Amino acid sequence: MRTLFLSAAIMMTNAASLLAQEAGAEQGGGDLMSVRINLMFWTLLIFVILYALLRWKAFPAILGAVEQREKALQDAIDAAKRDRDEAQRLLQEHQRQIEAARGEAQKLIADGRAVAEKMRTDLLEQTHHEQQTMLERARREIEAEKDRAVAQLRREAVNLAIAGASKVIEQNLDNTKNRQLVEGFLASLPAIQTSGR
Repeated sequence: MRTLFLSAAIMMTNAASLLAQEAGAEQGGGDLMSVRINLMFWTLLIFVILYALLRWKAFPAILGAVEQREKALQDAIDAAKRDRDEAQRLLQEHQRQIEAARGEAQKLIADGRAVAEKMRTDLLEQTHHEQQTMLERARREIEAEKDRAVAQLRREAVNLAIAGASKVIEQNLDNTKNRQLVEGFLASLPAIQTSGR
């Protein structure tokens, strides 16, 4: 339908220009500034008809398309604003999550350091305790060895004393009785035992 009106408008325009050419040819090619009422009438009539047709059919369609395009542009602008606001919100949310993750990482690092320090302290304490235990065991072993050595020395001293006494008095006494006498004598000497330790 639009093409029909546009075709009619183009034909009228062509007809007006043909009429103007014919009128110019009949009058013998007058001057450009001369007023030709007949030509003016037809030109105005064609202009009014063309304007009425355009206003009736073309302008509403053009204005509707322009308004539709304007509405589409406004919708696109509104959607872009919504998208920008959503992106801003997501960016802030991600920044909060990053800050939370950073804080959690700092907390984990601090906890790890505290655990490592506690483990170090516990290991030092355990090592110190084991060292003390080993020292105590070594002292007990040294004391036991010392007691065994003292006892061995006593036996040797008793044996030497008996041998010496036998030689001195040259008499054969009972070895068990002599041993008991010397051991009793040595046991009664606590000062020697204390100074030996």
